[in-house]
Amino acid sequence: MTVLVAYNDSPQGEAALRAGAAEALRRDLPLAVFVLTPLEGPPQEDPPLPPDLAHLLDALPAGTPVATVTYREARVDPPVAILDEAERLAASLVVIGSRKRSPVGKFLLGSTTQRVLLDAHAPVLVIKAKH
Repeated sequence: MTVLVAYNDSPQGEAALRAGAAEALRRDLPLAVFVLTPLEGPPQEDPPLPPDLAHLLDALPAGTPVATVTYREARVDPPVAILDEAERLAASLVVIGSRKRSPVGKFLLGSTTQRVLLDAHAPVLVIKAKH
């Protein structure tokens, strides 16, 4: 059981990471970070953390149990990758970021957000970034 955060380098990704870390601490569960930006080049056994993510992880509250950082494969669509990772980890909670949308955007809802909300087997926490 883990708290899975779908992360990308954006205000929404940062908000999701902070909310996921708070939930992991509150629930006393490990935090798994799933980076939505695929790695460039050939697959690596232990890839280095992106600098932005490394900085954010260092700034998390003391005691936040970060269990894993994994990366989406370039050939897999983000919603499918998030759902697969959540299932693989038997996630207790999935945390994703979302941004404000126009009326048309609300009608369409972010396809990734919508797909994860509708198809996840675990509860999903959708976080908006502060402006």
